[in-house]
Amino acid sequence: MQYTRNEIDFKRGTFRAKGDILEIYPSDQNEKAIRVEFWGDEIEKVSEINPLTGKTLGLRQHVMIFPNSHYVTQTDKMERALCTIEEELKERIDYFKGNNKLIEAQRIDERTNFDLEMLKETGFCQGIENYSRHISGREPR
Repeated sequence: MQYTRNEIDFKRGTFRAKGDILEIYPSDQNEKAIRVEFWGDEIEKVSEINPLTGKTLGLRQHVMIFPNSHYVTQTDKMERALCTIEEELKERIDYFKGNNKLIEAQRIDERTNFDLEMLKETGFCQGIENYSRHISGREPR
């Protein structure tokens, strides 16, 4: 869901884990975080907390935690997108090399491969909107 683990700087879009306690600072909240306490692999208690003091604000039966990023998709769509991005990358590299634009070919290769690696590892990259056609499965214009 694009949250990052951060034990030191607890801010929106992060989570931290200490023993059997998981604290999540939802990206859509300013003044409340969620603490989930486990007993083994069962949830024992869910509570809203003040993210600064850690003081419990109230107990909850359930909570809705929205993704930290709106750029979320299913795994199979992302895998398909990675393949089509790689195919288009090969076409663009061939185009640049065919027109004797070797610097452009090298640059697009490096940048796109970095983005592909980030997408594979984290599901996100800077400028992900540039790949929206691939992720949504639309045809090129």
